[in-house]
Amino acid sequence: MSFETFFSLRYLKAKRKQGFISIITGISILGIMIGVMALIVVLAVMNGFREDLMKKILGVNSHLLIMSYKGGIRDTEAVIKKVLEVDGVLSATPFIYSQVMIKHAGNISGPILRGVDPATAGTVIDIDSMIKGGSLNALKESENDLKGIIIGSELSKHIGALPGDTVTLVSATGKLTPLGRVANEGKFKVKALFESGMYEYDSSLVFLSLTDAQDFLSLGEEVTGVELKVKDINESDKIGEIIQDKLGYPYWTKDWKVMNKSLFSALKLEKAAMFIILSMIVLVGALNIISSLVMLVMEKSRDIAILRIMGTSSRSIMCIFIFQGLFVGLVGTILGLMSGSFLCYLLARYEFIELPADVYYISTLPVRMEWLDVVSIVVAAIIISFLATVYPSWQASKVNPVEALRYE
Repeated sequence: MSFETFFSLRYLKAKRKQGFISIITGISILGIMIGVMALIVVLAVMNGFREDLMKKILGVNSHLLIMSYKGGIRDTEAVIKKVLEVDGVLSATPFIYSQVMIKHAGNISGPILRGVDPATAGTVIDIDSMIKGGSLNALKESENDLKGIIIGSELSKHIGALPGDTVTLVSATGKLTPLGRVANEGKFKVKALFESGMYEYDSSLVFLSLTDAQDFLSLGEEVTGVELKVKDINESDKIGEIIQDKLGYPYWTKDWKVMNKSLFSALKLEKAAMFIILSMIVLVGALNIISSLVMLVMEKSRDIAILRIMGTSSRSIMCIFIFQGLFVGLVGTILGLMSGSFLCYLLARYEFIELPADVYYISTLPVRMEWLDVVSIVVAAIIISFLATVYPSWQASKVNPVEALRYE
């Protein structure tokens, strides 16, 4: 143990007349501990929220979309064949999007109709795991000339339709007749319920097979677009540019980053803001370190003078108090790291905090600790603690032995 470390630890053991300084030191440790713990928990929750949100979004939506400026795609097979030749593309499936109206037992809602190919949709989006009591293959089955439909769980509650019930779909596009365009109307049997965990999707999506959706909307062989799954979701925008150049006009691409840009940008900004705001708690603890060290320097001015007379350098005196402040910051940081990690474990393990799904899109509080965030928090806390020691330590090194011992 070095000379400076020995005196730093010795000064931490307050005597009776230094009890008040010891209390302030304890408050400093507590402040830093609470700040570090709050930072770890809040950032872990925000990381978990982002991951859970991304998982749900990419479970329902694909990584990349191919659309046409002409409104729809007719040569679907040719487009898919070209796209699958692009490096990084794993699978593709056609889809149909359309706004419809659904009726049951006098209840009406306006969901999005999504036509999917039961044979290939599962290779692009992870939707089978979200279908309760069935799969996309149920859309292929027909009973009593009633085609199958899968509806969202929240939509099911809204219109009062359960598996086995018959619902009526109405499309505003309609069919062209001698009397003009007439709205399409068809009856479908609910085969299963869809539950993604996101209220927005569960309350506004219905699924038909691709052929049933084309027939109901009178599209013929036309589809809205093609959905793609790529190997690396972070490279989806670059792959989209390659595909767009390969297909040429009138095709264009849109990846998941663009579709959810505002949402994930807001989450990123909020995470940075929370880091700055909660760092203020650590700063409060650091201010307590300053006050405790200033009072300790005043209390130990006689000891400092004696050490200077015995030949101790100003640098060593400064190091004594720097080490003491760093020790306080380090203890607070370690305690905060342990308590924050333990609290994150409890939140992840028992999920005892529930959220209203219609407000936050998720039902429980998600938690995910990232080592880079933890390292950043620990380093920031130690740096703040170090900076808090500089001024009182510098003041200690400037104590004049003659003045300090004049009236002793």
